[in-house]
Amino acid sequence: MAHKLSIRDVTLRDGQQSSFATRMSQQQIDRVLPFYRNVGFYAMEVWGGAVPDISMRYLNEDPWMRLEKIRAAIGNDTKLAALCRGRDLFGYNPYPDAVVKSLCRNTIESGINIMRIFDAMNDVDNMKSAIKYTDRYGAMVDCAVCYAIDPHHSALERIEAALHGHSLHKPVFTNDYFLTKAQQMEHITADIITLEDANGLITPKRTAELVRLFKKELKAPIDFHTRCTAGYGLASMLSAIVNGVDIVDTNIWYFAGGCSAPAIELIYVFCKKMGIELEIDMEAVARINAELFKIRKELKGYDSATCLPNPFDPLTDKLPTEIDRFFNDAIEAARKDKEEDLLLFCHAIEEYFNFPDPNELVQKSQIPLGMYNQIVSQLKQQGHPELLEKAMLLIPRIRMDAGLPPLVTPISKVIASQVVASALSEMNGEPLYRKPVYPFVALVRGEYGKTPLPIDPEFRLQITGDREECFYDPTDYEMEENPMIEELGVLVAENEKEVLLLELFPMVARNFLTKRKKEKHQAMM
Repeated sequence: MAHKLSIRDVTLRDGQQSSFATRMSQQQIDRVLPFYRNVGFYAMEVWGGAVPDISMRYLNEDPWMRLEKIRAAIGNDTKLAALCRGRDLFGYNPYPDAVVKSLCRNTIESGINIMRIFDAMNDVDNMKSAIKYTDRYGAMVDCAVCYAIDPHHSALERIEAALHGHSLHKPVFTNDYFLTKAQQMEHITADIITLEDANGLITPKRTAELVRLFKKELKAPIDFHTRCTAGYGLASMLSAIVNGVDIVDTNIWYFAGGCSAPAIELIYVFCKKMGIELEIDMEAVARINAELFKIRKELKGYDSATCLPNPFDPLTDKLPTEIDRFFNDAIEAARKDKEEDLLLFCHAIEEYFNFPDPNELVQKSQIPLGMYNQIVSQLKQQGHPELLEKAMLLIPRIRMDAGLPPLVTPISKVIASQVVASALSEMNGEPLYRKPVYPFVALVRGEYGKTPLPIDPEFRLQITGDREECFYDPTDYEMEENPMIEELGVLVAENEKEVLLLELFPMVARNFLTKRKKEKHQAMM
């Protein structure tokens, strides 16, 4: 029986967020929706993540209307998916059950069929509320295990540890760690388990190990998500497919590669050679891609890449013999777990099509590109860009002190801010944690959830003033103020969906909703 592979298209959410700062407008999305209707994608990821925030902040668009318009245009043949940060929902702070319940219900009623739920700390307790209400209101629960790697200790760190009788930590992010997290999620209730590599750092070898392990030990279908940032994406996705993964996340050609997921067109070529059924209408994909080409040019000011991939349609374009052979060689290397060869062939394929080169900075530093950019930006704002190298060297220590959290949003942002603060403190001859930033204090206190490694109580005392962990307490939550727009005599948020926007993005939603209501009032005069 032929192996069938399902495709989750992430072009309209993760793809445009990763490569174009989420600046794709509703008008641009409307141009491609008619072609999406009958493609045959298992699902389309279209909402969540940064979309609700950026829609209001920069595009002056109602994020709820975006979702509802997509649902109306796509119909019911294709599932629509959203990305949810567990108890943090689409925001950056934890929320009580009442807010989680309301957000899940309204999101599902507006058209979402699959909610991908993750927690930046891989703390399953932080996911339970979103899982419960997603299941209650009839959407599929997609639980994501966030991939992370242990810090690589420098030669100097290893020497100092040996000379002073200190032991370096034992690896935390083992295969058993990820399997245990996945099993905990499946035990609660999970229709899908996703191996989520948001930073593009999972290697083909590790992908093969984890996909084989998940397929053996879990009952739920396995989805694989990665990005091409560090140069592993295409090879790791092929490795996942060869080892029996059920679903992969891809982008359409002109929104693929670089900081985004691999291209569906390349996956199609691989699958055709391996006899794997996709059930995708590639002619419809080509029509979408033709419009995406125009849209990418319109988004040039936000494009994370410096070049476009060469045009390619796998249905009509014949590959040169040598390039075609690279696809065969890559498949053979993946089947034999020859990681070095697999990477070489996949890089050659990407080079032929002019996709961006691997980002060596991300590969070597093993931190997210967004985190690196945040450190660079904050040091420039402080007038000390020369501290970059020092700041980078501080990351492993600060991360270890904080319990070795995965570097996933929003935790990566927290660690980045503390790294900058600590680098400035050291420059001034002050202790490393002379000025801990508030989110770092909250992280060490326990407000973001359970850390993979226990935090030293004495360190917690130093940072927070208390040795004991203090997890998020929803009883202390206060709803955001919903003020009156005096000149109009109406509240800023007049319905449940607007209240949710105000709760998750207080200043952004307040400005957006106020502006929208004033515009509506003026139009009626």
